[in-house]
Amino acid sequence: MSNFLTTYPDREALRKIFTAGPIPDVNGHIHTPYSFSAFDNIPQIFEMARLERIMAVGINDFFVTDGYEPFCLEALKNNVFPLFNIEFISLLRSEQQAGIRINDPNNPGRCYFSGKGLDYPFSLDRHLTEKLDGVVVESQVQVKEMILKCNNWFKGQHADIQLDYDTIRYRFAKELVRERHIAKAIRVAVFEKCTGGPAQKALFTLLFGGKEPKSAMTDIPGLENEIRGNLLKSGGKAFVEEDENAFMSLDEVIQIITSAGGIPCYPVLLDDKNGDYTEYERDPKVLCHKLADRNIACVELIPGRNEAGHLQRFVKFFHDAGFIILMGTEHNAPEMIPLTCDTRDRKPLHDYLKRVSYEGTCVVAAHQYLRARGQTGFIGRDGLPRPGDKDSFIELGSAVIHYTNAHFKA
Repeated sequence: MSNFLTTYPDREALRKIFTAGPIPDVNGHIHTPYSFSAFDNIPQIFEMARLERIMAVGINDFFVTDGYEPFCLEALKNNVFPLFNIEFISLLRSEQQAGIRINDPNNPGRCYFSGKGLDYPFSLDRHLTEKLDGVVVESQVQVKEMILKCNNWFKGQHADIQLDYDTIRYRFAKELVRERHIAKAIRVAVFEKCTGGPAQKALFTLLFGGKEPKSAMTDIPGLENEIRGNLLKSGGKAFVEEDENAFMSLDEVIQIITSAGGIPCYPVLLDDKNGDYTEYERDPKVLCHKLADRNIACVELIPGRNEAGHLQRFVKFFHDAGFIILMGTEHNAPEMIPLTCDTRDRKPLHDYLKRVSYEGTCVVAAHQYLRARGQTGFIGRDGLPRPGDKDSFIELGSAVIHYTNAHFKA
């Protein structure tokens, strides 16, 4: 398996080929079926990308890079530039003890964190591989315990439904089985057991311990979210608390990302539906300093979670501070939404936000291009980011993306 970027023209040739044009749409963060996704398969992603004229898409699965090869092949078949990303869940213990929420609104100290533009093919030394494999194993131990508790609960309710880890993995997942896969398996089991809305509703009510579902039987995302809320989340009959010793520290996560050739990137939660922020993100100046102290020069947002005004103010502050900023849609829930980024009220992104998002994507594209050719990317040989070179990375990355869109034939 080789990196397609080694076949591209050299840097100077790329720069001569392309000039600036309209701001393309890009998406720097989606999940695939290799973790959990609204997409049934990877070709479906690029069918949508082609229809929506998305020029670059970033795979951002939890803990695993197993989807990189099929993602890359399908991207190039459709002349879309692939970004090789990954996502982790870490724990900041001092913030946890102080009750400070970071970018998980429900769990103090819990920190989602991404790596952008990892080397392709993915590789790590044995020590870090073992550490990452250990996290994956622990996540599946928790999932298996949840499945066992579901089965015990269903048996006690005299509901003729039994779950099996291997079956769920085969039917609904690729590698990791996650909580959302369990919810999907339960919903499918109910639909296969019962025909007709009333019978399905009655079985859900039984599984929920007498609580009727609020969602219509045609509302698949709503039903699966209710399954999670009633059975799998805290207070549910099949809830299994995660072993905090299984979480890596943020420093360990960053070490894995940089060792794999990637750019450390903090995913920003920003405002909720009430306009509130977590304690960690409440003051952008404080957040900026905290990230800079860890040599993090890249942030990402999921604009569909945020109100347009909050989003624009935050992006302007961090853009002015020299940060690389990416945006995406996640697609980490059953609901199928467009790949084109928009805000919480489904308003299109302002041209300024589109430009900032595209520029961030260009930096990652240039980083991947340079790393593939044995050169230094956005993270220098000293392990530190190079924000002072951002403009040259944007120019190069734009040429790389346009070359992929116009010229590459798989």
